[in-house]
Amino acid sequence: MLNGKRVVVVLPAYNAEKTLKKTCDEIPKDIVDDVLLIDDNSKDRTVEVARSIGLKVFVHDKNKGYGANQKTCYKEALKDGADVVVMLHPDYQYPPKLITPMAGLITSGMFDVVLGSRILGNKALAGGMPLYKYIANRFLTLAENNMIGEKLSEYHSGYRAFSREALSGLPLLENSDDFIFDNQMLAQVFYFGYRVGEITCPSIYTKESSSINFRRSVVYGLGVLSTAFKYMMQKRSLGRYPIFDKNGKKITV
Repeated sequence: MLNGKRVVVVLPAYNAEKTLKKTCDEIPKDIVDDVLLIDDNSKDRTVEVARSIGLKVFVHDKNKGYGANQKTCYKEALKDGADVVVMLHPDYQYPPKLITPMAGLITSGMFDVVLGSRILGNKALAGGMPLYKYIANRFLTLAENNMIGEKLSEYHSGYRAFSREALSGLPLLENSDDFIFDNQMLAQVFYFGYRVGEITCPSIYTKESSSINFRRSVVYGLGVLSTAFKYMMQKRSLGRYPIFDKNGKKITV
């Protein structure tokens, strides 16, 4: 526990056999109460490795997508009694040791959501982020900040910590089951007034790092712009969208 709060780490996994143990070895056991792995029907030995190192494992009976994986992550974490949920990718792209400060910013009561930013500190390219992804990240972040009216350093980090209240209060089940889920979730966080903090997060890109191909990256980018546009329209009472409906479908346990 941290500051009297139960901390649960969730690992949305797909074919993470090679990096899973290395990632888990660096999770700070002194403050983390539980680690849950949700496997999206991997084709390798991810599930076997996870069970061998003592993780609680939940397996999708078919590949449902990254967003659907996160929905299961948060549902199972809330059922597990989490006060703070930290999403960490098991591909070792993000440093597990940052779980402690990220969770600390939640348990201190300062923030409801904390993001590990690869852009703060100017280390993204040094860590191996492909140049085209860096350029796309900067362009989309600039566009979103202008459309939403915020000042995040990036909207596309997969390293995130949430309070129980935020996860329970967002209509997450209205979001996509695909990669755009991440972006929709952040837009919801801002729309419903939750407090967001960022910390510098060095990242490491290797051949094992999870990634999407160029075509899906284009689809994701268009989805990002569409989400920001919907946010802007609904804020101005010019449209209504399920992802910004306060009575929309939420995770219940």
